[in-house]
Amino acid sequence: MIPTPYHELNEVLDELVSRLVDRIGNKLIGVYLQGSFALGDFDEHSDADLIVVLENELSSDEVESLQFMHSKVYHLSPEWAKHLEGSYFPLNVLQGIERCDEELWYLDNGARSLIRSDHCNTLLVRWIVRESGVILTGPSPKELIGPIPTEMLRQEMYDVLMMWGQQILEDPAPWSNRFYQGFIVLNYARMLHDLHRGYPGTKREGAEWAKRNLESSWSPLIDRAWSGRPDPASKVKEPADPEEYQMTLEFLEHVMSECKRFMENRSCA
Repeated sequence: MIPTPYHELNEVLDELVSRLVDRIGNKLIGVYLQGSFALGDFDEHSDADLIVVLENELSSDEVESLQFMHSKVYHLSPEWAKHLEGSYFPLNVLQGIERCDEELWYLDNGARSLIRSDHCNTLLVRWIVRESGVILTGPSPKELIGPIPTEMLRQEMYDVLMMWGQQILEDPAPWSNRFYQGFIVLNYARMLHDLHRGYPGTKREGAEWAKRNLESSWSPLIDRAWSGRPDPASKVKEPADPEEYQMTLEFLEHVMSECKRFMENRSCA
């Protein structure tokens, strides 16, 4: 099975899997694409989100070996090699939904070495891998991950969107560039849609749903955010238009209010 439509990315992923087999051998259970490549919301500017499933925790020697490996993969010629992101999951952590938020060995987008982070250790990632994950090597992810209870997933999505939104509203300056301006709009439209239906979908689905279900005055902002998606690497270096960013913060507040109302109505039902 060809994992993505992009030949150079497929070459990088194939090389990554081959090097993982060389480095950790029988400890490797599987490697799976998640995120936009699993949900179908990708383009040539997307990063490649993945998880690596292991029999057990990495030893210090294995971590050192993988650090060296990732620095080499980063310098492969295709640009995709610089946009891999993901975490190493021991199987018992992946299967233990109560173990979300534990720190794992994690490679950030654009990084060439692993750090400890809980970035991928969420119910959302487990759901995407189980239901839509693209197999690079290993068994079906449904053999590794049990069903994720809808209400637990919905609560996690709500907690994340409220926490992140509060951070942005309390200190908007770090997010005030052209990339994050559109990113915030599209992600909050998507998260509101996800919250209503109880499972994750794509930014495109979320944008179209928000245009149908929110006040029509928000539609131009959503359309501009969608049309501004290409070339994120340059847009993150450009300041956001002040008026557009102010509208984005107002949209963020509105979506957070809608999410809170939705959750309160569910608790009263």
